[in-house]
Amino acid sequence: MAPHSIRIIGDPVLTQRASEVTNVDGAFARLVQDMFVTMYDAPGVGLAAPQIGVQKRFFIFDHDDAPGVIINPVIVESRGEAEFTEGCLSIPGLHFEIIRPAEIHVKGYDLDGNELDLELDDFAARVFQHEIDHLEGILMETLLTPEQLAESRAAIRELRALGVGQLPEPEVGIGRLRLP
Repeated sequence: MAPHSIRIIGDPVLTQRASEVTNVDGAFARLVQDMFVTMYDAPGVGLAAPQIGVQKRFFIFDHDDAPGVIINPVIVESRGEAEFTEGCLSIPGLHFEIIRPAEIHVKGYDLDGNELDLELDDFAARVFQHEIDHLEGILMETLLTPEQLAESRAAIRELRALGVGQLPEPEVGIGRLRLP
């Protein structure tokens, strides 16, 4: 098992909608295992396939020491509203208060093709929504307030100056934000 590089904000793969998974074979299962190595090395609690450059609709997660994978996930219903601090492995070092639905009903499939039908709340709901956003080509900063966007711009400039990851070059759009 080998870790993959995590794609960093500014990489076009992160803003494209991923395509459905149509074939789950041995190579796919090995990729899932590699993703767990990558996520734990980062460290994180969720990792979507586009974050390692794979444009397929699945992600891995580990919440309360219960690791799993969900393939072709769909949010069927969402309820309530909650604010919580989120970070993202593709936007290293930045954390923001994000408002999302508090509870979600998600359907998808496991590695064996069994249907998953999950009712999630609290942190698990947050992780699933964040990772499903990645499958839709949405980064968390598109959900930020104008003040948070300004803070994000300053932090990204600092990270770029430090040479962290492959941050976007000047004039690359980031959500609603344009770097000078």
